[in-house]
Amino acid sequence: MADWASQQKEYWDSRYRDEAMIWGDRPSATAHHALRLFRREGARSVLVPGSGYGRNTRLFSASGFDVVGVEISPVAVDLAKHHDPSTRFHSGSILDAEISGAPFDAIYCFNLLHLFRRDDRLLVVRGFRDLLRDGGTVFLTVFSETEPTFGKGREVEENTFESKPGRPVHYFTEADMLNHLSGFEIIETGLADDHEDHGEGPHTHILRYAFARSNERGASPCAR
Repeated sequence: MADWASQQKEYWDSRYRDEAMIWGDRPSATAHHALRLFRREGARSVLVPGSGYGRNTRLFSASGFDVVGVEISPVAVDLAKHHDPSTRFHSGSILDAEISGAPFDAIYCFNLLHLFRRDDRLLVVRGFRDLLRDGGTVFLTVFSETEPTFGKGREVEENTFESKPGRPVHYFTEADMLNHLSGFEIIETGLADDHEDHGEGPHTHILRYAFARSNERGASPCAR
C-alpha cells in the first residue's frame, strides 16, 4: 500500500504542479445533485475524499456545510487552501489519513474509488461506513463501463485498465457498483454526463453514481 500511495502522490503532484486547476474552478454537475440530496437528508457536515484543489468542496462550504477534504497530493492541498479557505484539508490517502470531524453526516466521493485496485476499493467503502454517523449518506461517482476509454490499455484486473502509465482505472457496471456498496441501503443510482476541458479539448465522461445510506450498526443492508 505504501508503494501505491507513493506512486499516486508522485503522479498527482506532477499533474497539479504542471496543470494547476486542471478541471477549472466550477464544481462537477454531480456535486450540485449531491448538494440537493444532502440538504434533503438534513446533512450539515460533509467529507470529500480526493478533494483535489477544492473545486467541489467550495460548493459545499459556500452552501453552509462544515466540510473536510482529504487529498493525497500536497501540491493540490496548497492550491485548495487558497481556492476554498473555508474547508479543512488533510494531506494523505483516504486509507491512512488522520481525519478530524468524524462521524460525518455525508460523504461526497468524486471519481476516486475507480483509481484503486479491488481489495483497496472494498477497504475504502468499508472505511466510509466508519466515517459516517448511523444513517449518514454517501454520494459516489466512478467511471462506467460505457466510457470511451473502457478496454484501452493493459488490463491489470477485471475491468481495470492502465490507459496512462501509473494510473490504472476500474470501470464499474451497475452490478459492480451495487456489490461494492453491499453494506449500504441504496437510495438512487444512475448515469451522469460530466463535461470537462483540460487540455485535451472538450469531452464528456459517462459517470456512474450512487446515493446510499449507511445502515445502523448491526442492521441488515437493503437495496432499492
